[in-house]
Formats: sequence, structure tokens, C-alpha cells
Amino acid sequence: MANVIVRPPWHLPDSAVTPESVYHRRRDFLRAMGFIGGGLAVGLPALAQSTNLAKATAFSAGKRNPDFNPTVRLSDEEAATHYNNFYEFSTTKTRVRDLASRFRTDPWTLEVNGLCENPLKLGLNDLLQGFPHEERVYRFRCVVAWSMVVPWSGFPLAQLIAKAKPKAEAKFVAFTAVLRPEEMPGVVRLPDYPWPYTEGLRMDEALHPLTMVATGLYGKPLPKQNGAPVRLVVPWKYGYKSIKSIVRIEFTAKQPSTLWETLNAQEYPFESNVDPQVPHPRWSQASERVVDTGERIPTQYLNGYADLVAKLYPKRKV
Repeated sequence: MANVIVRPPWHLPDSAVTPESVYHRRRDFLRAMGFIGGGLAVGLPALAQSTNLAKATAFSAGKRNPDFNPTVRLSDEEAATHYNNFYEFSTTKTRVRDLASRFRTDPWTLEVNGLCENPLKLGLNDLLQGFPHEERVYRFRCVVAWSMVVPWSGFPLAQLIAKAKPKAEAKFVAFTAVLRPEEMPGVVRLPDYPWPYTEGLRMDEALHPLTMVATGLYGKPLPKQNGAPVRLVVPWKYGYKSIKSIVRIEFTAKQPSTLWETLNAQEYPFESNVDPQVPHPRWSQASERVVDTGERIPTQYLNGYADLVAKLYPKRKV
């Protein structure tokens, strides 16, 4: 009998792998996009600060989890760390890295409270040493139809929730990002936004094994422009649900308000699952642009994780 290879739901075929000739031209692409070249000197302070963070804390990327290790080319690290949505610094993706270079990420305190039996106040080393870290390769899909495939380091959010012991009446988890206008020039430029940045999940979404607390990227401490020192990663939802630079996690009985839903609930609803059949009011979601190659590929329902999370949304017919 022939061996039957059962592919995981997030597996990508060989046809999705960028040809070697294209891969070797990636630096030309990045230079054309303004990611490398003249901006190299600007990036040196951020690199030094990332190194200092690694020395000051006990970061370990952990081993790559074989259950989350698709046989597909990762997005170029240089592109993934130079093309970032982080409105607290800038609405221009290629400027975030430079503007975040003076952002202080150590020391850090994450408070976990609300409807729970064991409120927590965790420092950065508590997060890095108190939970077993592993690396997972996830798809990442932005609401404006671009995507990456990147390796995150961290641990399931469910492990942190278990330590806090939420009460039975806790039905949602609310997240709040840090707010420091003196270090975040984008906050001053967007005075009408309901700062600080807030997000939320249903409790069953928060407890799902895919939902991750990330402290690293590409085997290194999480870069500031990518949400250092601690962020959320929910790979089946649009990227803005994966809140960056978290300072508070709160268990609530009612659905929490979120920044984007408060601004425009029609365009950015609370659920915000990746769904190619549900267009954004201003553009199609049927396909996405791979950031570092420019290739246009079809978008998958729940970002390719439907076999794992579709049961959370029984009303949606796949």
C-alpha cells in the first residue's frame, strides 16, 4: 500500500514557492521599495537597541513546533521588518522602523486583570522565562490585502489565561496597547483616533491553540516596529486584530470596544475573520499581494486555517 501524506491545513504547495531566480533578486526589489540602500545608516540605532534588549532579558526563540512548520519559503526578514502597520508611529509603513527606534521596551509591565481569580502583573522577564517558548510559522494577512509568511516566537495565550483563572462570567478578553505620545509621533498626528489602541477576542477565540503571545520574530527579540516587546498573533483574523506592544489584558463579561471598530464598524467589525467572499466596502478581499515578491495569490478562508478554527463560526458555510 502506498503511503498517504496528510497535509496540514496551512500547507502551501510547491507552486507557491518563489523561484530561486526571483528570490535572489529580492534585494533589487527591496531597494526599489526603499527598504535598503540609503536607509541603512538610519537602521543602525534600532539594531543596537535590539541587541541591548537581547542582553537585558532572557530571550529564547525556542524550537520550531513541527505542527506549525509549513514547507514554504518564509517572507524575507528585511521586508517583514521594514514594512509595518503601526499607526502610533506613522501611517507610512516604510517609516515605522525609523520612528520607533527611540521607543522604550525595557522595562515593561503587562497587567492581567478584570474578571479573574488571580490578577497578574508581569515584567518582561516573567513573560520570557515564565512560559515555555516555541517558534511557529504563520501566515499573516493584512486587511488591505497584503500578506507575509513569518516565524513568530512565543507561547499560546491560553497558558497565560490559565494562570489568571478567569471567572465563569468572563466571556471576552480585552487588550490595550501602550500609549506614549512623547515617543509615538503618529498619536499626535491622529488626534481624533480613540487612543490607546484596543482590541478584543471572544473567550473561545482567545483560548484557541493557534492564538499566540509573541515576543520574537525570525529567532530574535521582537523588533519595535513589529510590536515589541509583546504582542498578540491571531493568524486567521486580519492583522489589526493582532495588537502590538500590549500593557493590559482584561477579562470582561461584555464585548469590549476596539479602536478600529469604534472608528468604522462597517469596515472593521469586531470579528474581522479573513474571508475572500466578504469584500471590504472599498476593495475586494479575494486575493492578496505577497509583500516581498509582489506576487498576487488567492486569499483562503480564515487565512488557510479553516480546518482548525471554522468550528468557532458555525453560521458561516465554507
